[in-house]
Amino acid sequence: MPAVLITGAQWGDEGKGRATDLLGSRVDYVVKFNGGNNAGHTVVVGEEKYALHLLPSGILTPGVVPVIGNGVVIDLGVLKQELDALSSRGVDVSKLKVSANAHVITAYHRTLDKVTERFLGKRQIGTTGRGIGPAYADKINRVGIRIQDIFDESILQQKVEAALEFKNQVLVKIYNRRAISPEEVTEDLLSFREMLEPMVCDTGLLLHEAMQQDQTILFEAGQATMLDIDHGTYPFVTSSNATAGGASTGSGLPPHQLDRVISVVKAYTTRVGAGPFPTELFDESGEHLARVGHEYGTTTGRPRRCGWYDAPIARYAARINGVTDFVLTKLDVLSGLETIPVCVAYDVNGVRHDEMPVNQSDFHHAKPIYEEFPGWSEDISGARSFADLPKNAQDYILALEAMSGSRISAIGVGPEREQVVVRHDLLG
Repeated sequence: MPAVLITGAQWGDEGKGRATDLLGSRVDYVVKFNGGNNAGHTVVVGEEKYALHLLPSGILTPGVVPVIGNGVVIDLGVLKQELDALSSRGVDVSKLKVSANAHVITAYHRTLDKVTERFLGKRQIGTTGRGIGPAYADKINRVGIRIQDIFDESILQQKVEAALEFKNQVLVKIYNRRAISPEEVTEDLLSFREMLEPMVCDTGLLLHEAMQQDQTILFEAGQATMLDIDHGTYPFVTSSNATAGGASTGSGLPPHQLDRVISVVKAYTTRVGAGPFPTELFDESGEHLARVGHEYGTTTGRPRRCGWYDAPIARYAARINGVTDFVLTKLDVLSGLETIPVCVAYDVNGVRHDEMPVNQSDFHHAKPIYEEFPGWSEDISGARSFADLPKNAQDYILALEAMSGSRISAIGVGPEREQVVVRHDLLG
C-alpha cells in the first residue's frame, strides 16, 4: 500500500485538511511531520466545523492512527487544549501517537518570539508569536527540549537551566524583560507527563512496521511550499521543511517509500503575513475573494491577502515536490465573476520570467503577466462530476492543469465534506 504526501502549493491555507479528510477513510495512519501550532486546518464534517492547529486532521476519522512526528515542535498546552476540545465533542483521541524525539515549545520560546518580532519593527517577518522559530533555533543549536526529556526530571532540569542561562541575559539586558525561572518552566513541562505517557513512542519504528504490514500512510504537511525554510520566499518563511523532502526527515520513513505527492492549490492565491506576493489585489476583486472565500487565518484570525491564481508558483511547487496530483480548492468562490485573470509569467524590469526568478529581489519586484478567462454565473456547489460544471469552469480547470505541471485530480466546489468533484483517484 502507498505512502502519500499532502502539501500546500502556495503560502498555506489552501485547504490541506480538506484533502486529508477526503482520503481519511482509505488510510491507516495520518502523520504530521513539520511545523507546530502556527498553521491550522479547518475541516467541516456534516454540521460540525473543526479547527485544528497542532493535531493531524486525520484524528477526525475513526480507525485512523494520527501521528505527530519528530519534525514537529509541540506546545504541550495547545496539545492538551485541542485533545480536550475534541473529546468534549465526542471525538476519540486515544489513538494519537507522539514522537519521543519531537521538540517542545516552552514559555521562553513564546516570549522570545514576541519580543524579537516587536524589536524588528518595520522589518517584521510576520510570525504568529507562538514560539515556533525559537524552538527550531534551539533544535539546530542543540539546546532544545525533547518530549523524551520530560520523563527524566533531572535531565529536564539541567537542559532548561542551560537553555535559560543565555536567554535570560538576552531578555533582561537587551529586551528589558524579566528573567524566566528555570524551576517554573520545568514544573510546567513535568505537569504534562501523565498526559503524554500513553502517546509517546518511537514513531519512526511504528511507521516502518505499518509499511511492512502493507498499511497506507498519509503525510500531512504544515504550512506550504512557498513557506518552506529552504525553498520558500526567504526570509518570509516558516522554520521547517514543508515540502516533500521534509516528510522523510520529519518522520523517519525513507524517501523511496513515498509513492504519491498531492499538492493542494486554491483556485486563486492567498497569503498571511509579510513577504512578496505578485498577484496581490488591492481593489474590489481582492475584497470579493476575501469576503466570499471567508479568508481569515484558521490559527491567527488575521485577514489573508488575496490575489489571482499564480501558475509559475504552481509549476514551482510541482517541480520541488514531485507532484503527482493537484487538488484545486475553492473553485466556487470564483462563481459570478465576469472574467478571471491568471498569472502566466512575471515581468521583472522589462524582462519576462516564465518561472520563479532565482533571485529573491527579482521576485519582490515581479509584476504579473495575466491571461484572462471567461467566468461563469452558475452555482457549482452541487456539482459532483466534471461534466456537472459549467463549460467555462471546465475550461478554467483545464487551462490551470496545462499551466501547473501536473494533473488536477479533485476540485473543491464548496466547504462541506461531500462538495468535491473527483476526476482521478488520488491513491490510484
